[in-house]
Amino acid sequence: MNKTEAAKKIKEIADALEEHNYRYYVLAEPTISDKEYDELLKCLVDLEHDFPDLKDPDSPSQRIGAKIPSGAKAVTHAAKMYSLDNTYSIDELREWHKRVQKGLSEKQVEYVVELKIDGISAALTYHKGRFVLGATRGDGAVGEDVTHSLKTVRSIPLKLKRDGKTAIPEALEVRGEIYMARKDFEQLNRKRKEAGEVLFANPRNATSGSVKLLDTRITAQRNLSCFIHSFGILKGEKEFKTQWEFLNSINKWGFPVDPHHRLCRTIEEVIKYCEEYRGKRGDIPYDVDGVVIKVNSLEHQGRLGATLKSPRWAVAYKFQATQATTTVKDIVVQVGRTGVLTPVAELEPVECAGVVISRSTLHNFDEVKRLGIKKGDRVLIERAGDVIPKIVKVVSAKNGSKGGPFTVPTQCPECGGKIVKEKSEDVAYRCTNLNCPRQLERRILHFASRGAMDIEGLGESVVDQLLDKELVNDVADIYGLKEKDLLTLDLFKEKKADNLIRAIEKSKQQPLSRFLFGLGIMNIGEKAAYVLAQRYGGLDRIMAAKKEDLESIYEVGEVMADSITAYFHRPATKKLIQKFRKAGVQMIEPAEPRGQQLAGKKFVFTGELKTITRGQASAQVKKMGGDVTSSVSKNTDFVVAGELPGSKYKKAADLGIKILNEQQFFDLISE
Repeated sequence: MNKTEAAKKIKEIADALEEHNYRYYVLAEPTISDKEYDELLKCLVDLEHDFPDLKDPDSPSQRIGAKIPSGAKAVTHAAKMYSLDNTYSIDELREWHKRVQKGLSEKQVEYVVELKIDGISAALTYHKGRFVLGATRGDGAVGEDVTHSLKTVRSIPLKLKRDGKTAIPEALEVRGEIYMARKDFEQLNRKRKEAGEVLFANPRNATSGSVKLLDTRITAQRNLSCFIHSFGILKGEKEFKTQWEFLNSINKWGFPVDPHHRLCRTIEEVIKYCEEYRGKRGDIPYDVDGVVIKVNSLEHQGRLGATLKSPRWAVAYKFQATQATTTVKDIVVQVGRTGVLTPVAELEPVECAGVVISRSTLHNFDEVKRLGIKKGDRVLIERAGDVIPKIVKVVSAKNGSKGGPFTVPTQCPECGGKIVKEKSEDVAYRCTNLNCPRQLERRILHFASRGAMDIEGLGESVVDQLLDKELVNDVADIYGLKEKDLLTLDLFKEKKADNLIRAIEKSKQQPLSRFLFGLGIMNIGEKAAYVLAQRYGGLDRIMAAKKEDLESIYEVGEVMADSITAYFHRPATKKLIQKFRKAGVQMIEPAEPRGQQLAGKKFVFTGELKTITRGQASAQVKKMGGDVTSSVSKNTDFVVAGELPGSKYKKAADLGIKILNEQQFFDLISE
């Protein structure tokens, strides 16, 4: 066979294999057996081996997998991948519906319902119809590059199909769920058992492990599948007005969609669907743990917007979890880094949904009172959302318990400090002793954690010893540790001590956002810390900020503002910050060099831009000296409106603020 003949044959086989993938995964109408498919694939691999320069990067042979270099590459999502808020009852679902109605000022709202596949979320990016990037969800803003692994998933098209009617998008990012069917999971565990390997706990656990393998040849053997449920970026001629239109159109491009989705005209139809599939979940060949409900209109979705974590236009209704009964061995109280006391039930170990459970948080003392739980009781537990162990109720109370009902301690179990309930409406009880050793231990561990200052080597056993030997009395004291101090700890030699000292020294250069998160301020998580650091740039400005200024930040609000001002007004906090300064901790957020072309100008973006993401446009404004805010006010200079603008557009028009379309925005920054 000459090269011309080989090229023709390779194309014929490649096209045939992709067509068979489409018929099997999208249309559910296979026309050849697995054996015939494998024979075709082997023929293609052999031809590409003989003519390596004819191998296409998008060849179906890429689905076989290969070894890839170690080290995960971070991927910043072009559009944020939000997590969904959960509802666990029909009443909660109705309450969410009322909030949607209020947000839209409309009585009738149309929804699309889809089964919630119990797998791992992924974003798939296509450029001119070619699959170029696959990434995990990560924290929603940044994920992990798993392109090589996802290329082995046969249901994911490597090239989009062209049907002659619908144009292929210039750029497209779709979101979906990677999962493993139950029969494939059972077969995988059977093989692992025979090989004496550790078994996977459930299909999702197996899917997650398979996607992150460095040897994607193994991933290819795991028979993973994918369903697409939404999109993040769409640039091209095709536009969708509804979620329903999107789901029923993308199979033309070759994307698989779960066939159980349904259009619901009312919330009652949504509830009927949830109740129907709650009873059918065992009949579906893959694990589902609930139903996802989305507002159908994309314009309505834009108007509703999102919180820092979740979209307001979508919610998950979680099915009732698997349950089991066991006995409460004891109820203990844990002290967290903010002094909050948490009651925890220690249980007789019991298996529930494939996991052995021996502990379950009771969340707070009001929950203990509600359950009426005490040591020795027989209780019903479930894995809430099929993940978190939760005690549902007492099924058999132990009679004659010496201790009687469980009561809130009046003294901290760790330090003997006074316990208070700061607000009558608050359910939290706190230890008031800021020098409580357990609080300090948790604060140091949090400060040193990977998401904060990332001090490698400062783990729980090390912190315990530092506290026992009174080498640290607050978090800032870690910067005063010397090698001679560390050599007094168990298992520490010169090299280990030197590594930890280096890690501590290196952490001084961490940006303000990590330092702020590491302080462990109540209600201030990673995202909020990043927003504050970006807004103010330095810790001094945050400490000096007034409550009303903090509240004006869209992502902050009243509760966070209260926490920040209360924390930085404490004398103990000011003393701690001074120690950090003296140690040389930088406490600033590096900023890109800013020009002056747009100095003093305030921009607000609304709607979807076609040729650039809103994040990229915002970055360009900031680079030129301008500011980008989340809400429209009389101080706003420009509102840039893309497709399907939300309520900000109307407010800008009412206030007489200049509104720019995408081209006018580009003209402005070009000037």
